[in-house]
Amino acid sequence: MKAIALFSGGLDSTLAMKLIIDQGIDVLAVNISTGFGSTKDRLEHMQNMCNQVGAELKIIDIQSEFLQDVLFDPKHGYGKNFNPCIDCHAKMFAVAKRIMEAEGASFLISGEVMGQRPMSQNKEALQTVLNESNCDGLLLRPMSAKMLKPTIAEIEGWVDREKLEGITGRSRDRQLELAKEIGLADFESPGGGCLLTDENFGKKMFDFIKYDKFEVKDIPVMKFGRHLRLSDGAKLVVGRNKEENGYLQDIENDKFFHAKTVGIPGPHALLSKDAGDADRELATKIILSYTKADPKKVYTISYDGVEQKGSPFETREEANKFNVL
Repeated sequence: MKAIALFSGGLDSTLAMKLIIDQGIDVLAVNISTGFGSTKDRLEHMQNMCNQVGAELKIIDIQSEFLQDVLFDPKHGYGKNFNPCIDCHAKMFAVAKRIMEAEGASFLISGEVMGQRPMSQNKEALQTVLNESNCDGLLLRPMSAKMLKPTIAEIEGWVDREKLEGITGRSRDRQLELAKEIGLADFESPGGGCLLTDENFGKKMFDFIKYDKFEVKDIPVMKFGRHLRLSDGAKLVVGRNKEENGYLQDIENDKFFHAKTVGIPGPHALLSKDAGDADRELATKIILSYTKADPKKVYTISYDGVEQKGSPFETREEANKFNVL
């Protein structure tokens, strides 16, 4: 017997897998990447969690499918920010069902806890996701199973319902107790996980689509730096520290110039390739304003090798007026 787990790397999905593995069922942990999961690479952490409970890990990239089918026209709308949680979950379950069929597995599991997130994990929302993904009966939620109607796996006797949990609400006490019982180490503290639920990230997304078509290659651009919208509509992204400069430097996106200071230390930046002369001059002033450059002197910024001269604003506050956030 084999099950496919929708695996986030978090405590709940790790414990859900353990509850099923302990009943003698093989579990394939599937992490479905929309591209908006995190600014950090969590592969090592996810592999560690899977190793501790005895599950195999598989990463599935659905970035293109997610943008095309879900992100910009969610049937069930957005949450507080740019987060189409119900439609996103339904898409993930539909993808997991495809994998289940391809792998010859018998059912799906997830770490969702009823009531943990009031909007996307109430009883009605949990059922909506099943209906939308055609997974009703196939998806077992081990953490809240005793509070939900029995699934095929329980009815058929593949899984003993009595050995599952009946957790509801936002308290983490029972999860922490279970983690201690099985000796689970290095698990993450609970967090949003998805960048689309973040208010500031949402503002950057709404600003981007106001001016441009959003594509898969634009996802990395959104994750790092200070985002500014210039007077004539060009987009400027300026690294805020050494780590962000490194990430921005590695981005390959033909919509943007890579901009860097010449002769003085400064941030790495990205500027829309369709920026006009006025916006390029403004970008130069802004980038220099995030250096120690003297407003009375002239400096050079290289835009993919094309040099532009300029001076910084007198104060950073003048540059900050163009911030998207």
